[in-house]
Amino acid sequence: MSVNKLKTVAGITIPDSSIAHQATELLLEHGTEFIYNHSLRVFLFSSLNGKRKQLKYDEELLYVASVFHDLGLTKHYSSADLRFEVDGANAARDFLKSHGLPKESLQLVWDTIALHTTIGIAEHKEPEVALMYSGVGLDVMGEGYEHLSDENRIQILDAFPRNDFKKNIIPTFFSGFEHKTETTFGNIKADVCAYMIPNFHRKNFCDCILHSPWKE
Repeated sequence: MSVNKLKTVAGITIPDSSIAHQATELLLEHGTEFIYNHSLRVFLFSSLNGKRKQLKYDEELLYVASVFHDLGLTKHYSSADLRFEVDGANAARDFLKSHGLPKESLQLVWDTIALHTTIGIAEHKEPEVALMYSGVGLDVMGEGYEHLSDENRIQILDAFPRNDFKKNIIPTFFSGFEHKTETTFGNIKADVCAYMIPNFHRKNFCDCILHSPWKE
């Protein structure tokens, strides 16, 4: 897989520290070109939102979180029984821990990745968490598209193409947890299973209550 070596895209500087480079190498090694382009777009969209809202945040940590946020979908990082978001968060935490970062930074990146699909919560947490949630939402569902200028959109897509994103993203998601569909209970990825699996039976929260071992 070839890596885009542009240092600045749409006015956003892509971190080039040793940690950033090593994180990118892991993405290139274990991910796909599709996930790579998506992850870099997420960083850029997140950063543009941060710039627009004049938020203070750690650019390097946001970048690492963006790079790792979907690595839990890959065979190398996927566990047998955890949500893919948690697999990615755990991998990023281990990576940053090996570089001696403080616990606060490890927890911040863990939360940023683990909560990036958690609607109604992520947007109310720290800037890094909220921004990457917004970047993912923009790339996947077009949330906040009206704030993205034509110029920035063209520059970002020239650098990191979508490559039939709408057609490919749902199967890409599914490939990461088709062996553990139970981990989608209570989160939006159950919609992916319902789309990909004929007659998929979702676990139901009300059933969990009514069929619990309690007598009343």
